[in-house]
Amino acid sequence: MVYRIHFTVQDLARTRVAELPPPLWELSTAIRVLQDRNHPVRFDAWRRNAFAGLGPQARMVLDLTPPRGWAPGFLATSGAGSPQELLEQVRSTPESRIRQSLAFLAERQPLPPWAHRLPGDRDLLLQLFDSLEHVCTRLLTPLWPQIGSLTAADRGARMRQVFTGGTESLLTSLNPRRIRWNPPVLEVAMASGLDGHLHLGGRGLLLVPSVFGIEAPVIAPDAEPQPLLTYPAGLDQHVRALPLPLPASPAGPTAPGAPSSLASLLGLTRASVLNAIAEHPGCSTKELAALVGIAPASASEHATTLREAGLISTARHRNTALHSPTGLGISLLNAGHGTPRPGEGL
Repeated sequence: MVYRIHFTVQDLARTRVAELPPPLWELSTAIRVLQDRNHPVRFDAWRRNAFAGLGPQARMVLDLTPPRGWAPGFLATSGAGSPQELLEQVRSTPESRIRQSLAFLAERQPLPPWAHRLPGDRDLLLQLFDSLEHVCTRLLTPLWPQIGSLTAADRGARMRQVFTGGTESLLTSLNPRRIRWNPPVLEVAMASGLDGHLHLGGRGLLLVPSVFGIEAPVIAPDAEPQPLLTYPAGLDQHVRALPLPLPASPAGPTAPGAPSSLASLLGLTRASVLNAIAEHPGCSTKELAALVGIAPASASEHATTLREAGLISTARHRNTALHSPTGLGISLLNAGHGTPRPGEGL
């Protein structure tokens, strides 16, 4: 079964790549991956770490989000904003939407017996919302800096694809196992078996990189201002282990009044290289050299040292090395500058 997305010339011009996945969408996908056994190299270390941090209250959300099948739409919203803002929005979901979402699920898969009481039982509903917040705090919050780094690196690589091969090159390489570009239609093999047609009507498509969604795409045809489609973040990184959350510094990554001592720690040039990578995630070695004003060979040497120290990550697109900061690198820069950087914190 195939879901077909129809493009016009205007749609191709307005298709873009998101900077970050919607937090609760990514959380819903992470919950599925947590309960699955696929991709052990990529996820098993993270699964062990995640299970160790979950309390009994996580069970409600896990039972409502099976590894295969559907998840309640009111818990896995595609809205933008911080996780805290979205969790508050979920708590104010109208009873009619909760009832409609659960009825939709009940037609497609078994529900936990208690789920049928949710629309009319406010105390039970509050327990579910607390369960969602607990799972979000344990699974998503600690990993969000790494998710920001990985998706920033992916976005840089995808933009490079557009520059060198056009939108067709981008659409062709999103997820070759599940997504096929058959101009002017993007054919998506949905894990749910969903089929149908979506005519974009000049709105374009928002392509959303997902760190956890490497198995199957997810689509939100009714999202505003344009429909969303997820794809695996990273052109060649899927077999690597997912980075585990970094331990928090006692003073926090953005301690006020932190001294600007990064140059003393790393050296002036290397500190400048790290700063340039943070400001331009996904930059190539040649671009990095131009940004810092050093030779490409020197930029490559400094990038290697920073990568070995865990401060940056490097992905390869064809013969080009693309550099992005890691959560540790961003935290170090924040401590030196005393100001938050993109992708740091929630």
